[in-house]
Amino acid sequence: MAAVGNVLIVGGGTAGSALAILLARGGVAVDVAELKPELTALGSGITLQGNALRVLRDLGVWDRVAAAGFAFGSLGIRTPDGRLVAEIPDARTGGADLPATLGMNRPELAAILADAVRESGARIGLGLTVETLTDTGDGVRARLSDGTAGTYDLVVGADGIRSKVRGLIGVEAAPRPTGMGIWRIHTRRPEDVERTDLVYGGPCFIAGYCPTSEDSMYAYLVERARPRESVADADKPARMRALAEGYGGAWDGIRADITDPDRINYTWFESLLVDRPWNRGRVVLIGDAAHACPPTLAQGAAQCLEDAAVLAELLLAADRLDQALFDAFMDRRYERVKAVVEASLQLADWQLNPVPDADVPGLMGRIAAMVTQRP
Repeated sequence: MAAVGNVLIVGGGTAGSALAILLARGGVAVDVAELKPELTALGSGITLQGNALRVLRDLGVWDRVAAAGFAFGSLGIRTPDGRLVAEIPDARTGGADLPATLGMNRPELAAILADAVRESGARIGLGLTVETLTDTGDGVRARLSDGTAGTYDLVVGADGIRSKVRGLIGVEAAPRPTGMGIWRIHTRRPEDVERTDLVYGGPCFIAGYCPTSEDSMYAYLVERARPRESVADADKPARMRALAEGYGGAWDGIRADITDPDRINYTWFESLLVDRPWNRGRVVLIGDAAHACPPTLAQGAAQCLEDAAVLAELLLAADRLDQALFDAFMDRRYERVKAVVEASLQLADWQLNPVPDADVPGLMGRIAAMVTQRP
């Protein structure tokens, strides 16, 4: 018998959806409260490393993800004019039977997970969030934004980097900007783009792209953060094109396609790490509500998925919910997540404040070796 009979998950993103699928399939009654009017995601594309693919396989959605995305096994390093200077094999962090890396359109991943949530039998409430939480010791009374209320054995805050649940349980941690901003565009994939290629140098810290399907990819430019209010929608194409002028090769075609502001996204890199424990009584945080980092290691989604997998495993294997279970969750997650966040921030800092002896390959290799092991 599972440690919980019913669970409220606040947030239907990657972490919340994965947890809902696993718990509902294990016989737990699951309610998902999602603030948006549908289970979807904004953004252009997402890069998923092997350890993320491993969890998606455990969720039973790998075949759909593989069909929708674009798999590859190496990383290219190029000069600003487009010349290839290095081709580096990617670590297969999910095991030899999964690709090293897969790119896909972020909304398509969200749609696949949303279908799996519905198939699992979890109940989804859209346009909803939680307003109050009262922990009674043997349950949590939750009042939702539509005025309804219910009592749950466990409430999970999977509501993102600006988590409302985090505030409701008195966790004061808040995201911090890293000093970098990123321009992203969803665009067409030329036939010769078959993996992620990165350029370090030129007018930006990083210029890169990642194929996301047979006919699409997303491209990005990372620069020093500019005030968000200075980036008007109408100006996005001209600003991104101007930055892209410093790059050749595939960027010649990408630059010509930077015309539609609706396909361009500009955000800051931010970081967050909530100290352990991530729970207060019977309310626990997972995913971006507990940790977030710049995408310099492409581990954000993977760590969210791992949170869900580990918490579900513990809840389904135990016969009671107590602090010992949450401590076991932290023992398997905290140091691993902390290492990823700190390494991601270190890579960003080496871009912002270059040092001559920065061991980028060594740092990336250590993280790859760590995440290859199941959490």
